[in-house]
Amino acid sequence: MRIYAIGDIHGQLDMLKAAHARIEADKARVGDPDARVIHLGDYVDRGPDSAGVIQYLMDGMAAGKPWRAIRGNHDRMFTRFVRHGIAHDNAHIKSGKSWLHPALGGPTTLASYGVEAVDGEFEIAHMQAKKAVPEAHLDFVENLPLTYAWGDYLFVHAGIRPRVAIEHQSEEDLIWIREGWLDYRGPLPFTVVHGHTALDEATHFGNRIDIDSGAGYGRPLSVLVIENSHEEIVTETGRAHLTHANPG
Repeated sequence: MRIYAIGDIHGQLDMLKAAHARIEADKARVGDPDARVIHLGDYVDRGPDSAGVIQYLMDGMAAGKPWRAIRGNHDRMFTRFVRHGIAHDNAHIKSGKSWLHPALGGPTTLASYGVEAVDGEFEIAHMQAKKAVPEAHLDFVENLPLTYAWGDYLFVHAGIRPRVAIEHQSEEDLIWIREGWLDYRGPLPFTVVHGHTALDEATHFGNRIDIDSGAGYGRPLSVLVIENSHEEIVTETGRAHLTHANPG
């Protein structure tokens, strides 16, 4: 039994296709074409083709590929802006930047749909986005689950609130959490595989594995494979060792 996981994509369609090519090569090598692939969210923002990423995932899942996808915080910011014109999430973005600020990447997402957006011109961008973004894309993103469980592993975008049962976890924590999570070294009922917090490379922290290696900033997109409770990274030349953090 094995499963593959892909970290935060952030509009990097070419990287996503290359990641799937690496997975298909690994599947062929082990003879397991039906192994599942879980995508950890943040399909939009910063990279050049958010629209293409969403369409690629929709097409693959509609064609019956063994793919799963969960929702991230950037995905929610995207749909909230297009649906309701909400550009700020001040409870989580300490800088106060809007989704249309280049640092968050909203303008590149809208550009992939043919909409030119400038930070501050919320009403104009909202009206144009409502016309340009297909309803099917919004429905797809909004209906994605927040977690995916597989064996002794839980896949989630950002993480979980320690010592809170999974059925009582809040959406805010599942897609946004950092404080009280990234520094938690205690036991968990499962190994959590997540993204959200970009690192230089995918890293195992003992109770959690962060596979967001910064594709949104132009760094390589990471693919994790879990097989018989052993975790490795899938590269163009085969499998490689997963970095483990110093427990201290």
